[in-house]
Amino acid sequence: MLVTGAARRVGAAIARTLHDAGATVVIHYRSSAKDAESLAAGLNRIRPRSAWTLQGDLKDDGVPEALVASTLERTGRLDGLVNNASSFYPTPMGTIDTAAWNELVGSNLKGPLFLSQAAAPHLRAGRGAIVNIVDIHAERPLKGYPVYSAAKSGLAGLTRALALELAPEVRVNGIAPGPIAWPDDQQFPPEQRRHIIEHTLLKREGDPSDIARTTRFLMFDAPYVTGQIIAVDGGRSAHL
Repeated sequence: MLVTGAARRVGAAIARTLHDAGATVVIHYRSSAKDAESLAAGLNRIRPRSAWTLQGDLKDDGVPEALVASTLERTGRLDGLVNNASSFYPTPMGTIDTAAWNELVGSNLKGPLFLSQAAAPHLRAGRGAIVNIVDIHAERPLKGYPVYSAAKSGLAGLTRALALELAPEVRVNGIAPGPIAWPDDQQFPPEQRRHIIEHTLLKREGDPSDIARTTRFLMFDAPYVTGQIIAVDGGRSAHL
């Protein structure tokens, strides 16, 4: 299993959960080398030679293809791809520039597309699966984040398109998280966080394990599910 953006936070929870289920995991990271190596070392203590790390910036041409090739060198096969890596920051109208477009679209849409394309022959051979980590704001844009919202909307459309393109051998699904693992840079102050949580039906924020368990379900326990996007958001999207 190749999991992008897996060194920390939700990605790390996904990698651990898939590993617990018996998978060999390749932990992709862009800049969090120390966290990635620490995670892989811990997993390898549990089961030797069951976790590897790979670095790359998914927005750069050729990187997705190189990641797939390096994964195959280490594991010999590729049965699952989790497109989790994501950049997230505001781009209010009037401030958008090419750098923001390239970063946000590159990590949230371009990278998943070219990774999926490179992985497709190998996933087909093993009748594998792809899980894309989308966002509830793919369907209901977040004010102040038009480029991010558009990129995630594209990923939602790509999820359904890939399900069509890669059927019947490969299943492709998505997960749309709600308020889980707030950004480290304090983009959402405490009062805004409280408002968002209050707007969920369950009146609490989620945990990375909620996304990880859903990923495990879609990878291993959903053989008749493809082309779907599951909202894991405490019911927030039910009445946004």
